Amino acid sequence: MIVRIAAVQYWLRDIHDWAGFENQVRFVMKAAGDYKPQFVLLPEIFTTQLMSFMDTSDVAAAVRNMNDYTRRYKELLSELATQWNVHLIGGSHPTLREDGKLLNTAYYFTPGGEIHEQDKIHRTRWEREKWNTDAGDTLKLFDTPFGKIAILICYDIEFPEQARMVCEAGADILFVPSCTDDRQGFLRVRYCCHARAIENQVFVVMTSTVGNLAVEGLGMHYGQAAIITPSDFPFARDGIAAEGTPNMEQIVVAEVDLKDLETNRIKGTTIPLYDKRKDIYDNPVELVKVP
Repeated sequence: MIVRIAAVQYWLRDIHDWAGFENQVRFVMKAAGDYKPQFVLLPEIFTTQLMSFMDTSDVAAAVRNMNDYTRRYKELLSELATQWNVHLIGGSHPTLREDGKLLNTAYYFTPGGEIHEQDKIHRTRWEREKWNTDAGDTLKLFDTPFGKIAILICYDIEFPEQARMVCEAGADILFVPSCTDDRQGFLRVRYCCHARAIENQVFVVMTSTVGNLAVEGLGMHYGQAAIITPSDFPFARDGIAAEGTPNMEQIVVAEVDLKDLETNRIKGTTIPLYDKRKDIYDNPVELVKVP
């Protein structure tokens, strides 16, 4: 099955009201939708653009107050997923739960109007110490008409066990919405995406915020979208089906063939998804003292 994917390098710029946000989201979705993809990916916490016109003197409080826009955000992106007939991974958005927990939640909007959620499992130091967020604790695998997908939000891709869990459960594509402020942070996510694609013989789609906001912690962004493949003969020579120009407003589009994954997992030069020695993982590491 051929699957077309669009990843949006979303430019964070100052806006004056909700209408400014809505207009930009509608613009990028039209740009992406015109390519007629099956999936569209937006970046992690791209909704922090709304903080342009919010009181951010207390950043932790401002992040919690972003929950006031959750309903409008969900209504807008659900409408656009239906309008463009796409499966839309709508980046992520700070979401306040009824129990008072603040989670970094990725929302997945289907063309038929369903809305699914995947909370970020691992928080960065900034999220813990500055934003005072809480951690999710459940991984989900979504069985779509275009393959099984999972969403690992930014830092989550840096934990190999998490990707392995969803891939052993059957994931074909990992979507990685991210937000990084510098090149080092971006490369941590990017290199881990390549590693997870190789380890699990899976497609990995990542994208990032770009631009800047006059808000503490959001002043600078370094980002680049990419659609990443395993590293073997059926795939792109360097394991990159497509990638954007760093730090530009851009839509990155590529087609991937799920049959290539199926074949490669059985007949590949190496088959790490199936070659894992599960039997040794219960054995303790043997410490050898060397004089």
